[in-house]
Amino acid sequence: MNAPRRAGGRRSKAGRTSTSLPQLPWQTLTNPYSPMEIAGPDAVEAIHRTSIRILSELGVRVIGASVLDLFSKAGAKVDRDTGLVRFDEELVNHALATVPSRTSLTPRNPARRVEIGGNSLCFGLVAGPPNVHDCVNGRRAGNLADYENFIRLAQYFNAIHLIGNQVTSPMELPANSRHLDTYLANLRLSELSFHVSAIGKGRVMDGINMMAIARGISREEMAHSPGVTTIISVNSPRLFDQEMGEGLIAMAEHGQPVSITPFTLMGAMTPVTLPAAMAQQNAEALFGVVLTQLVRPGAPVIYGAFTSNVDMKSGAPAFGTPENTKANLIAGQLARRYGLPYRTSNANASNAVDLQAAYETSMSTWGAVLGGGNLIYHAAGWLEGGLTASYEKLVLDIEILQNMIEILKPVDFSEAELGFDAIAAVPTGGHFFGTDHTIARYQSAFYEPLLSDWTNYGGWQAAGAKTALTRATEIWQRALVEYEEPALDPAIREELDAYVATRKEQIGTAEP
Repeated sequence: MNAPRRAGGRRSKAGRTSTSLPQLPWQTLTNPYSPMEIAGPDAVEAIHRTSIRILSELGVRVIGASVLDLFSKAGAKVDRDTGLVRFDEELVNHALATVPSRTSLTPRNPARRVEIGGNSLCFGLVAGPPNVHDCVNGRRAGNLADYENFIRLAQYFNAIHLIGNQVTSPMELPANSRHLDTYLANLRLSELSFHVSAIGKGRVMDGINMMAIARGISREEMAHSPGVTTIISVNSPRLFDQEMGEGLIAMAEHGQPVSITPFTLMGAMTPVTLPAAMAQQNAEALFGVVLTQLVRPGAPVIYGAFTSNVDMKSGAPAFGTPENTKANLIAGQLARRYGLPYRTSNANASNAVDLQAAYETSMSTWGAVLGGGNLIYHAAGWLEGGLTASYEKLVLDIEILQNMIEILKPVDFSEAELGFDAIAAVPTGGHFFGTDHTIARYQSAFYEPLLSDWTNYGGWQAAGAKTALTRATEIWQRALVEYEEPALDPAIREELDAYVATRKEQIGTAEP
């Protein structure tokens, strides 16, 4: 695929981005390999049947009249006193008959459009941490200046396809209107699609309206060409709150994709066993899927999964574990059973950008990719179990993601690449450094790392003996220097500013 020119560099003839920071060109990704399946067909059906029992016999508690009304109208058993909603497999199958198997997101720059579904794959920036950290300034509360820096880095690094919800929360801003400042930063500082907050209808509509303004189209037009997405978090076990319900309804009404993602931690929010956790997660996800189709048949929806385990000594969440990886794999099987796009994550639980952060992230990334994930959320910058957005971790993650992108690139097994003539031309005991076959390929033959240092020990010492962590700090600092703000039509910028000002006046600016 041709890569558009972007801030920070240009595409070279070899297909690399020729900047002082080596990175792969912007590209849409597909996974050419068959997903790994660790649950047999009978096991997948057993999970499904248990999920249906949960929905029909136990039900999900709903807070909010709007959602209760929709289920009641559809024939579900609704207990208005307790808020409990029960329904059988017929309602599930009716919903699955109308859900699209894939969706897309088109931002203000249509060249950054991404597909979600099938064998497509895209990586999202970390979302939601209340704190931020870097090795220069230490750990601190989230703020708008750091938020904007993360958006600049998301625009700069080609491996990031999507901006998550409030990369770090700007805690100094009023809680009831800070989403407007973050949406504006997303649209001003990047060309990427982004996640809108689904805490109620207002935040959703602000995100939809602002993306429509940035694209120069109407809300009605964007309903047929989605531009934003969101995560609907089920409060496991089996609780669907009013604000999430109102956010889902608004998104579905306007044709924007929602990812139904139960946050299920084995031993805390689900039973301790993996099969039980998968059955509960699946039931909660199906509940949200059904709801989207009750709002608008054909509304795009993504099967979300965020199942891991807790540390049974402390109760703290654990990520990047063998159980987390298995859950990522099985969730992908369930998403494919229902013909739904699949959202997962590659989280870690480390408190520092260290060896633990690297191996847990690598483990969970493999689980997400081998599981057939279409949208890998929190893919860059997640630290401390999601409580901190980290600059250095973002750089480490870009290296991991770029390695994965290269692994997913199909291998050319042509005669020229098999290289029989090259092998024949070198005598036994010789070398291939100067052969025509090598000279023609050496500039683009291998992946050029962003973070790794492949020099020998002497060369490494002579260059200052910098560790990967030190190099990561230098890389994000250089990236911010090289970053160039993408052009935005002045009339559109003025309209966005006016929208934000009007909405802040409407909302009020009471302190959080």
